[in-house]
Amino acid sequence: MKSDAFDSDGASTTNGEIESTTMFAALAHERRQYALHYLAQKPGAVPLGDIAEYIAVREGDPSRDRYERVLTGLYHLHLPHLLDANLVAYDTEQKTVTLLAGREFLSPYLELIAADA
Repeated sequence: MKSDAFDSDGASTTNGEIESTTMFAALAHERRQYALHYLAQKPGAVPLGDIAEYIAVREGDPSRDRYERVLTGLYHLHLPHLLDANLVAYDTEQKTVTLLAGREFLSPYLELIAADA
């Protein structure tokens, strides 16, 4: 499977391979699915905290405590999976996440996940 990565202006920067097993491993956890779904709707870099807030709301508990737990889990567990799969980039200074995989590439996976929910 091929995935197009994009720079901040939306121009294709690479045409890398994403193995099926890598993609399925990246999508194995619901929070990573939520994160990719959220990022696919945004045109550029998104603060990690915005993703955590979105996930907390999706999980039905938008409390401050849940937000903090989701943010910690994203940073330490889920973001590394998405980075290793070359699906996202993380700017440590700005604390923002950018979707690298093309939306067209992710769309079938996200639709399959949504149909299963």
